[in-house]
Amino acid sequence: MILYPAIDLKDGACVRLLRGEMDQATVFNTDPADQARAFRDQGFGWLHLVDLNGAFAGRPVNAAAVEAILAAVDLPVQLGGGIRDLATIEGWLARGVARVILGTVALRDPGLVHAACREFPGRIAVSIDARDGYVAVEGWAESSDVRALDLALRFENAGVAAIVYTDINRDGAMGGVNVEATADLAFALTTPVIASGGVSSIADLRALKAQEQSGIEGVISGRALYDGRIDPAEALAVLAGNA
Repeated sequence: MILYPAIDLKDGACVRLLRGEMDQATVFNTDPADQARAFRDQGFGWLHLVDLNGAFAGRPVNAAAVEAILAAVDLPVQLGGGIRDLATIEGWLARGVARVILGTVALRDPGLVHAACREFPGRIAVSIDARDGYVAVEGWAESSDVRALDLALRFENAGVAAIVYTDINRDGAMGGVNVEATADLAFALTTPVIASGGVSSIADLRALKAQEQSGIEGVISGRALYDGRIDPAEALAVLAGNA
């Protein structure tokens, strides 16, 4: 199971939000490239980047920070936030992003997801962010009447590399990951699922690892890595099955 350290970008800095609220941001590093190098040096094999401003604006906003990260490390990077058309997808993949994550547009224009998967096989993920089981979009500012599982099922045969599933009520709140909902979603799909939202301890990682056979292939962690609640070496060992 892969542990993806999160670099959430707001106004050019690395931040963490509380339940997706932009006015509840804690700045952890003003130099995203420095943070990327730190995660590389701690042994991580991937990075998870989100352009938070872009998610609200509907277009890339923190491009300079993303490009600085791509120049600083040679780790594969997955990027989401404000990516709403094929040209933007192609542009990021050409600049070195390994995998593009589509969120709001997956609900608004599912045909784009299918087209992107055909054009860039294995390099498109879908982010499904749920509040009380229903999909939220536009940087989590808007809720829909579509259930998370129903949206995920629309892409079962599209060739999506992974579904990134976030429980918004848990995100940044340090209350623990929603293992049951994540495992239920993964079990219902053939597409691999990456867990996100609320990961606050090694115990959370062990609980997710125990459900790996349901189809959970990875987990994203942010605040708990930044504030030291999760030790990187121990976390990587747990998810590798060595601890």
